[in-house]
Amino acid sequence: MSETTRSAAVKKPREMLSKVPEITVWFWVIKILCTTVGESFADWINMTLGVGLNLTAIIFTVVLAVVLAWQLTLNRYTPFVYWLTVVVVSVTGTLYTDILTDDIGVPLALSTSVFAAILAVVFGVWWAKERTLSIHSITTLPRELFYWLAILVTFALGTAAGDWTLELTGWSPGVAVLLPAGLIIAVVAGWKLGANAVLSFWLAYILTRPLGANLGDWLGFPKDQQGLGLGVAITSVIFLAAILATVIYLTVTRADVIEATGPPRTQNPDREKVMLGYFAAVAVATGALMTWAHAQPHGAPPGAEAPVTITAIAPGQATAAFPAADVATFRTLTQDMLTKVTAGDQPGATAGAKNLETAWDDAQLKLKAMDGTTWTAVDGRIDAVLTSIRDAHPDPATETQNLNDLLTALQ
Repeated sequence: MSETTRSAAVKKPREMLSKVPEITVWFWVIKILCTTVGESFADWINMTLGVGLNLTAIIFTVVLAVVLAWQLTLNRYTPFVYWLTVVVVSVTGTLYTDILTDDIGVPLALSTSVFAAILAVVFGVWWAKERTLSIHSITTLPRELFYWLAILVTFALGTAAGDWTLELTGWSPGVAVLLPAGLIIAVVAGWKLGANAVLSFWLAYILTRPLGANLGDWLGFPKDQQGLGLGVAITSVIFLAAILATVIYLTVTRADVIEATGPPRTQNPDREKVMLGYFAAVAVATGALMTWAHAQPHGAPPGAEAPVTITAIAPGQATAAFPAADVATFRTLTQDMLTKVTAGDQPGATAGAKNLETAWDDAQLKLKAMDGTTWTAVDGRIDAVLTSIRDAHPDPATETQNLNDLLTALQ
C-alpha cells in the first residue's frame, strides 16, 4: 500500500453495516408505538410515581447516555438495542420540552420555533460534513451521531408542536390526532408523486411525534376529559408490550434488515421542485386550519377542569375512606403547590397542578369505587385548585385559599 493510500485509509471513517432498519411499514408502526410511550411513560414516572420532572429528566438523560453508548458500539443494526434507544430518546425529548414549558414557563410557540431552528442547524451541519441526510447512509460513526442528535431534536420539536396545536385549537386528543395523521398521509402522497425521499422521510418522522402523543393522551385521559380512561400506567404497559412483541418479531424474521444498499431511487429534479410547492401549500393550509380553529369558541385545553362543584366533607372523612398512602401523596403534592404559590413561583405551581391532576385521575377508578361521595367532595376541591392555578391571570390569594381548603379536606 502506498503512503498516499495509507493516509487516505486513515482519514476515511470506518465503514459499518447499516445501523438503522429498512423503512418498511414495521418501521412506522413501531415508531408510533415509541412516541406514544414517550408521552405516557414520562408522565407515569414523573407524576404517578411522584419522582418529579427534573429528577426524571436527569435519570433518563443518564439512561440515554448508557443506551446510546451501547448502540454506538455495535457494528450493525440490532432491533432490540436500536428500538430501546428510540424509546429512551422519545421519553427524554418529551421531558426536555416539558421542563421548558412547565418549569421555566417558555411559551410553546417559542419552544417550537427554537427546536425547529436547532433541527435546521443539525441538518445543515450534517449535510455540510457528510453531503447526505439519508437514513440509508448511516454506516459511519459521525453519521450515526448526527442521526441520533436529529432524532432527539425531532422528539422535542414534535412534543412542543403537538402541545402548541392543542393549546391553539382546544381540540380533544381524539380530534387532535387526526391532524398529524392527515399530514402524514399528505407527505406519503407527495413522496409517491415524486417528492424528495429524504425530505419526505424527515417530515413524516417529525409528525409521528404529535401523532403518538395525542394517541397516548386520548387513551390515558379520563372519560370526562374526552379520553378513553385507561390511565398513563396502563397505556404505557400496553404500548411497551406491543413494542417488545414487534421487536421480537423483527429479530426473528429480520424483516427490516438492510442486507445491501440497492440502487438509489431515480430522482427527477423538476418533479421534486413541483412537490416542494405541494408541501408549501399543505403547510399554508395547515396554518389556515389552525388559525380558523383558534378563532372558534372553544373551552379550555384538553385536561382542563369542568365547572367546580363543592360539596360538604367532614373532618377526617377522606382519611377514613381512602388508603393513607394515596391521601399522603395528594397532601404532599398540594403542600408543594402551596409552597410555590407562597414563593411567587407560578410556573412551578402550574407544573405541580399537572402532577396532582395526573395522580388524582390515575386513582379515580379505585377511589370512586371505594367511596363515591367522598371522591366527589375531594374532586370538587381539586378542581377549584386546578382552575385557580391555571387561570389566565392567577390570583395568589384565591390559589392559597383553594389549596388550604384542599389540605383541610385531606386531613
